[in-house]
Amino acid sequence: MLAIILAPFYLLINYYVVRWMIRWTGTCHRHLKSRPFRAVFLCIYIFMCLTPLTSYLISVNPWHSWLKRLFNYWLGTFLYIVLIIIIFDIIRIILKHTNWIKNETLARRRTFILSGGAAACLIICLSAYGIIHEHRLYVNHYEARVEKSGGKLDHLRIALTADLHLGYSIGTYHVKSMVDKINAENVDLVCIAGDFFDNEYDAVQYPEKTISILKNLKSTYGVYACWGNHDFKEKLLAGFTVPVKNGQHTDARMDNFLEQAGIRLLDDKSVLIDDSFYLAGRKDPQRSKKMKEDRLSPDELLKDLDPNKPILVIDHQPKQLQELADAGCAIDLSGHTHDGQMFPGNLTTKLMWENSWGELKKDNMYSYVTSGVGVWGPAMRVGTDAEIMIIDVYFTK
Repeated sequence: MLAIILAPFYLLINYYVVRWMIRWTGTCHRHLKSRPFRAVFLCIYIFMCLTPLTSYLISVNPWHSWLKRLFNYWLGTFLYIVLIIIIFDIIRIILKHTNWIKNETLARRRTFILSGGAAACLIICLSAYGIIHEHRLYVNHYEARVEKSGGKLDHLRIALTADLHLGYSIGTYHVKSMVDKINAENVDLVCIAGDFFDNEYDAVQYPEKTISILKNLKSTYGVYACWGNHDFKEKLLAGFTVPVKNGQHTDARMDNFLEQAGIRLLDDKSVLIDDSFYLAGRKDPQRSKKMKEDRLSPDELLKDLDPNKPILVIDHQPKQLQELADAGCAIDLSGHTHDGQMFPGNLTTKLMWENSWGELKKDNMYSYVTSGVGVWGPAMRVGTDAEIMIIDVYFTK
């Protein structure tokens, strides 16, 4: 189990962090060097750093939900605590072995207090900004020109959204904001590219209320979706899968949720809409593997469709772009990446995905990848935005 393998590294990193925190607080004031203060500080820190484990072990509500939310905030804050302390430590080592600043200046108590204070302010500001910014939902507009006849249509307005991750961090506030913003755009089609859930249906806050909000989505041709890699039942420890003997990954409540919300699921299926264009939805590769299901290739999924009509595909993960383009897909609609969600993740995702966010032209196909509405893991967004994509498609034949 990966979580157990990584646990010693997590503990070592926490030791490194605590060591610097205790040194800095003790330098700031003699009272902060006292045993009572250090005991209280260590108790609070240990409680927070153990939330990945306690939120897994304690399954009784409301404690389970409370610990999960706390863990999500801790995870993002911990990332910046580690990142900033390491950066400051590296700078200190570089300055110590160069002549840029005198060693006497570096060794001064005042220098240590000021540098530690700057690090603390940076951690607090980044974390607070990330928590607040995560609640802001943006609408970004794109245009695509497809050189095919749209039958009765010369223009189609699509709302693309994904990655709600309904659960401990994402609730009815986010869903209502999404619905209101989509309805304000007067779209023809709503496409939700997977990850409605966060591997745990019981984590959904007020499911009936959430369903009633989603039912208010308005569009000419309806709301369609595909599953994502978190849309199945799975036990997680600190974000890592915990093998369960005879584990059952299906949860009928997830399917019923979409059905009651008026969302049509396209699970390796396609539909002809208004005799004008096709919309196909793909199975997610990770989910299919867990569920022991076969997944159609792009060619298998699209081979029986009329190639003279525009073909749109909803695919949670932006993979197999060339294969989709070769199979005749005109527009591929995806999510999954969150655009990295938090700096520096927004830099690393660009190395991992051909299209990590935004628009990419692949031969005659447009690939659109949204950063999504919700969050996974840390309840923060830094360097990225929660968004809805509005894509105006013009058929030019």
